[in-house]
Amino acid sequence: MTGRIKEARVIVCAPGRNFVTLKIVTEDGLHGIGDATLNGRELAVASYLADHVVPCLIGRDAARIEDTWQYLYKGAYWRRGPVTMSAIAAVDVALWDIKAKAAGMPLYQILGGASRERVMVYGHATGRDIEETADRVAEHLDEGYRAVRAQSGVPGIAKVYGVAKAGERYEPAKRGLPEEQGWSTERYLDHAPKLFERLRERFGMDPHLLHDVHHRLSPIEAARLGKSLEPCRLFWMEDPTPAENQDAFRLIRGHTTTPIAVGEVFNSVWDAKTLIEGGLIDYVRASVTHAGGITHLRRIADLASLHHVRTGCHGATDLSPVCMGAALHFDLWVPNFGVQERMPHPPETDDVFPHAYTFENGHMHPGEAPGHGVDIDEAKAARYPYAPAYLPVARLEDGTLWNW
Repeated sequence: MTGRIKEARVIVCAPGRNFVTLKIVTEDGLHGIGDATLNGRELAVASYLADHVVPCLIGRDAARIEDTWQYLYKGAYWRRGPVTMSAIAAVDVALWDIKAKAAGMPLYQILGGASRERVMVYGHATGRDIEETADRVAEHLDEGYRAVRAQSGVPGIAKVYGVAKAGERYEPAKRGLPEEQGWSTERYLDHAPKLFERLRERFGMDPHLLHDVHHRLSPIEAARLGKSLEPCRLFWMEDPTPAENQDAFRLIRGHTTTPIAVGEVFNSVWDAKTLIEGGLIDYVRASVTHAGGITHLRRIADLASLHHVRTGCHGATDLSPVCMGAALHFDLWVPNFGVQERMPHPPETDDVFPHAYTFENGHMHPGEAPGHGVDIDEAKAARYPYAPAYLPVARLEDGTLWNW
């Protein structure tokens, strides 16, 4: 038994970067937590939860997860959108956490049990030039990774998405107002194939290599890139073009066999419906936090499985360890799993969010703790108050605002 919800509160903290956490407590003394972080719009979700959702939760049966999900989705009238779906996700994950704790089981057992022994993850290798990126790929392979995302600086562009400064961790969100970065599609299209040709020359065809285009290309430009990368046999080409126009991916698909991954900004199954049903993508990257929680992500995965599309959940540091823990339980269960993104959190984040999940030899496991295995130390969280931080924006060389 899980009892009724007697308390729910929103915790905003910034141990390394800003996170929004929802903690739900039941009459039986069980508690569960969910991640509601929306990078650069954190306080919007915090207000949505505190002012509009939490009052509706008190007194509800914590065991009725599906009914609560429908209540928050259909009952609000205004459906979908990243703020709404991130708030719903936080409630959903917290309730799944409570249900699994009440059963004394790790969450993946409640979802239906494990479909695999461990979860393959990919790391991020970045460099200011091709050789530096190759060296970072080598380091990841030495750590046991089988899959590595590679991003390189582009000659003639001062700052490129995905590339860290020398000796620093890559972290796109910066304190203060958004930074502006330059972009040249022409320079990038000429340079990117050279990166992967060099990586295959150095490491052979065995490692899984991934690349994030980050919505920068038009459909025909994305088709050109995918075709040029075919000899390098990428695991996937991520977000080649903005996905608001789902039909645009038909043009890309018609010109290249390079696998396509998309969806880290998706917040509902409707964002991916045409892409999945049309066989236009190979991996859907929706996250637990931004796509309405485990309840809704299961629906996306089930639709995907009917069309030979696999999962590749977003797992960057703009999501807290709460999301990573929930995602790993989902990954261990979901039949059509592909790969899980892994960007390790800094020590201060891990200190605030103690967790049961582990990394070893290029794979992760959610652990056997009851629930999703992640908690929050509220006293430590209070040491890190919210500080405004934003992702950059990008402009073409003529000053036109572009997709970041």
